[in-house]
Amino acid sequence: MMTTKNEKMKIKVNEDGPYTVYGGIPLTDQILIPDAECLSIGWNTGKQYPLKEEYELCRCGHSKEKPFCDGSHGEEFFDGTETASREPFITQIEPETVGPELVMTDVVSLCANARFCDRAGGAWDNTRLSDHPEAKKIAMQEVWDCPAGRLVLHDEKGNLLEPAFEPSIGLVIDPIKNVLGAIWVRGGIPIEAADGTVYEIRNRVTLCRCGKSTNKPFCDGKHEDPD
Repeated sequence: MMTTKNEKMKIKVNEDGPYTVYGGIPLTDQILIPDAECLSIGWNTGKQYPLKEEYELCRCGHSKEKPFCDGSHGEEFFDGTETASREPFITQIEPETVGPELVMTDVVSLCANARFCDRAGGAWDNTRLSDHPEAKKIAMQEVWDCPAGRLVLHDEKGNLLEPAFEPSIGLVIDPIKNVLGAIWVRGGIPIEAADGTVYEIRNRVTLCRCGKSTNKPFCDGKHEDPD
């Protein structure tokens, strides 16, 4: 399990309410960069929000002051019941994809529909071909750019391969789907459930901010569904 550099940093999931962010965690817009096939190939950093020691992010999707909470969850009778598994990532993985130099694990329920994993043959094929330098490079980029941490890479010796993130929060913007995507939590920030349980601390995860996920508090891509 990861630990944070600043022990004050955490995200609290409030019962049927917003996320409260503690510890002066930087907040920016993160914009998906599409290719000609509308698959994602990278990120652009957009607006940088003023740094605050504590703030509340909308979780119901109805705030008129997005990304911040304005109390609309009470007017909308938002049901924020948390349904995500409390089990560690390793116990939820699908069958591994094994290549000569890389091994990829996958937890499908965490998918946030960022569309990095399908380009250039897909992360699965590129992992299987990872003894080819270009395939290995593409596989690592596809997995590392996945904000949800659905896909995770290890080398052939079992060493975890992860991008280096400072603790920060990115608000995903999807120009192809023309929607606001997930809340991208980076750098091992603890996420505390409404009942006080701390979810497994991971390098990258995505939280729902549309209110429609069936895997709350995590994103499952439902922000793409029409209202």
